[in-house]
Amino acid sequence: MSLPAPDPDALAASQALQRHIAAAIAAAGGRISFARFMELALYAPDLGYYSGGAAKLGKDGDFTTAPELSPLFGAALAQVAAAIIAQSAPRLLEFGAGTGKLARDVLTELAALGVPVESYAIVELSGELRARQQELLRDFPQVTWLDGFPAAFDGVVLGNEVLDAMPVQLVKKIAGEWRELDVTIEDGRFACVPGADVTKQAAQQIPDHAELPEDYVTELHGTSRAFMGTLGALLARGRGAAILLDYGFPVHEYYHHDRAAGTLMCHYRHHSHDDPFYLPGLQDITAHVDFTAMAVAAVDAGADVLAYMSQAAFLLGAGIGDLLLRTDPADAMAYLPQANAVQKLLSPAEMGELFKVLVIGKDVTLPAVLMASDRAHRL
Repeated sequence: MSLPAPDPDALAASQALQRHIAAAIAAAGGRISFARFMELALYAPDLGYYSGGAAKLGKDGDFTTAPELSPLFGAALAQVAAAIIAQSAPRLLEFGAGTGKLARDVLTELAALGVPVESYAIVELSGELRARQQELLRDFPQVTWLDGFPAAFDGVVLGNEVLDAMPVQLVKKIAGEWRELDVTIEDGRFACVPGADVTKQAAQQIPDHAELPEDYVTELHGTSRAFMGTLGALLARGRGAAILLDYGFPVHEYYHHDRAAGTLMCHYRHHSHDDPFYLPGLQDITAHVDFTAMAVAAVDAGADVLAYMSQAAFLLGAGIGDLLLRTDPADAMAYLPQANAVQKLLSPAEMGELFKVLVIGKDVTLPAVLMASDRAHRL
């Protein structure tokens, strides 16, 4: 792969994490599950990709998210948040807040709408990102940081590109059975090897699993399903809704015959590739989201599916077109950069169709203009 070379400090940090993972493999008898490898690569204290100190987002990081593209993304979400707050409570909770730009843009727009916000809590596992958030949001006294789920909550939950960064099991069809893929060390390098038989587990989650071809590789989403169960239970005990935006598919598209290599993807310095063992700790490792599994986990925990749609449909229903026209199109210098950013958010060739929005909640309804695009029947 032709990828940028890390600087000496970054390389040393990756090597330290590799030694940490190798020690975990040795302690486990020579192998760990891929989900455990991914967890360590992303979240090992002080060493993992999200728990270490390197920049993740923007031009100096590895990838760019929707809030980094345009403040109109957050302003559009604020329109929907305002409708939910009117039915619940003036509180927001965001998971994985990135640089803090989404929080800033949502709070700024809610203030412009005259919607008071009592509290905006952020759950952030990355020390580097938390520090950036605290700097960006220093003028918003209602913002606080949490280390995990609150005991109770009413209001609006936001999660932009949170589910895709949760560890996944890798599974492979071998001789008609589904086997979990473990990680071991071969010739001094991390490598995948067949592990336990998970045919029964795969059968519960993969439609037509028996008809999928030999050597088919895919993911099972135990960690994100558990997260959605906890989130669903939290909402079921209160009143409000969670808006979750990410790239992925409903189950019958996710486990398609043609998707035989799975969806696992890595992001390093704005390059995408499929080797999760390249420079652990210096690259993001993600998998697409099985939105059907997420919805089922939330419903099983007592929440309701309020809506499911493409990001383009959600943003258009939330009024991003009107928000864009706050800038005079005749002022090309101001208008064109914003219009280009909105195009990326909406275009089917960019983020508009690949990214989906799942809204779960309890005892609230979404605006009718938004529900006109609901595709929950496809889950």
